Amino acid sequence: MTTPDHLGRPAAELTDAELEQQGTNAHATRNWVFLHGTAEQFATHTARMLELEQEYLRRYPKRTWQGSGAADGSPSYDDPAAELLRRLAAAPGGRLHKLEVHQLAREVGLDRATLAKLYTADPPLLTTEQQDRVVTDAGQEWLATH
Repeated sequence: MTTPDHLGRPAAELTDAELEQQGTNAHATRNWVFLHGTAEQFATHTARMLELEQEYLRRYPKRTWQGSGAADGSPSYDDPAAELLRRLAAAPGGRLHKLEVHQLAREVGLDRATLAKLYTADPPLLTTEQQDRVVTDAGQEWLATH
């Protein structure tokens, strides 16, 4: 992809550290540019952010929850659901942000359908509290027997 000079070095030429730093900066400044920038600044910011994100996904196709299967080299667990619940219960305050739970599911090899069943079980083993995910009392009891 050819990058106009005003967008900086092409994302494909950045080191991994530079790509991460520029991506982090682009996300950190997004709201300000949206609220206070000109239409041209917003268009430029959008183009650069898209270029950085596309390059990141090209380099790390399995990094996100949308990547296929468990994370590469992740250990296999006899009961991935129990492992996820154990780790979530052990987190500070017994809660994690929803995106952290999705990443944790990848790490332990828990597929999306099985993760969803933890919320819909009778009684539910996981619940939502705004952006956080929390092991329920029933989930704690279930963990004690597994």
